[in-house]
Amino acid sequence: MPSNQLKTWLDENNIKYFTIRHSKAYTSQEIAASVHVSGKNFAKTVVVKIDGKMALFVLPASFKIDFGMLGTIFRKENLTLANESEFKYVFPDCEVGAMPPFGNLYGLDVYVAKTLSEDDEICFNACSHSEIIKMKYKDFEKLVKPKILKFSAKAVSFPADPSERWEMDY
Repeated sequence: MPSNQLKTWLDENNIKYFTIRHSKAYTSQEIAASVHVSGKNFAKTVVVKIDGKMALFVLPASFKIDFGMLGTIFRKENLTLANESEFKYVFPDCEVGAMPPFGNLYGLDVYVAKTLSEDDEICFNACSHSEIIKMKYKDFEKLVKPKILKFSAKAVSFPADPSERWEMDY
């Protein structure tokens, strides 16, 4: 079930959304597959530390953060993924790793990958590993006012070469 704080906040802001229950899954790609949503349209929320300060980065499940691009954007060298033990207390109403992309509810800046901002809808973890929320991207953007950046790369496979390759998000 979505956290009461999140559900109340969406309801108070007259946001139309719906929840989808699914069998327990832990990776964004697994969740997207179980609810029949493209990995490009399912938003994963990643906690990154910028000079020690946590921020949320929201990108398609099938994409990966390009830390080289982030270093250029932020002109910083100290950019690292936060580990679960560092951020689990920031999201007390969520199962660890199932936080929604509403950093503003937790006092965190939110950055969204440009490719995700071009979608009509956004789907994301609803504070648990067995339920997601689906809503209009424009409503999400109105509530969160994220900074939209190009900071991700998509994994792509080529039939002639089964090794992993990356396609940049520009």
